[in-house]
Amino acid sequence: MESGMTKAEILKRVILSQYKSVRRFAVEMDIPYSTLVTALERGIEGMAYSTVIRICDILSLNPVDFSPLEDGEGLSAQITTKKVMDRYMKFNRAGRKKIIEIMDDYSQIEYYTNPD
Repeated sequence: MESGMTKAEILKRVILSQYKSVRRFAVEMDIPYSTLVTALERGIEGMAYSTVIRICDILSLNPVDFSPLEDGEGLSAQITTKKVMDRYMKFNRAGRKKIIEIMDDYSQIEYYTNPD
């Protein structure tokens, strides 16, 4: 989180940098404008967790510390990457080598490489 800024202040700054106004963002998110303004003024702690997660995903922010997500990836992509890496790290050297070989094999198969 940026030094000295609250999560609500970070959200407002990011919203205004990506959208022309808080109102436009609220409309696009299908959140009542008054709810969003109240959260930005009083703090997001009272906002529903699912709403905060959705906002962070749209704005490409980490919902824990509100830092920008790497490479502009969405939240779900970052969670998937972390999950894959956590599992990969549980393997020993031989297991990791085998996993890479399997991934190389599967990356050659069109069925597994086309977007869903």
